[in-house]
Amino acid sequence: MATWGATEAKAKFSAVLNKAKKEGPQVVRRRDEEYIVATKVQFERGTAADVDVDENGKTSGQRLWERLRCPPEDGIDDVDFPRMTGHLRKVDF
Repeated sequence: MATWGATEAKAKFSAVLNKAKKEGPQVVRRRDEEYIVATKVQFERGTAADVDVDENGKTSGQRLWERLRCPPEDGIDDVDFPRMTGHLRKVDF
């Protein structure tokens, strides 16, 4: 997976799209943000979601859905919501 600067990607946009089609998702970096350029087929198949780039620019390969589905490892199992203390009003239908 190639990494492009934003100005270079803008100047060579067709090349970025061609590489995304042939080689897989491409990373475009602008300031401190990173963006993924992928084809629609790759996105729907989940290839684009396979890319997880950390602060050091390393990819973990862990799918985004798996990260969202699994609970965090910080010991929080569930969220407690407070019960209502007031009385409910009656509504006629």
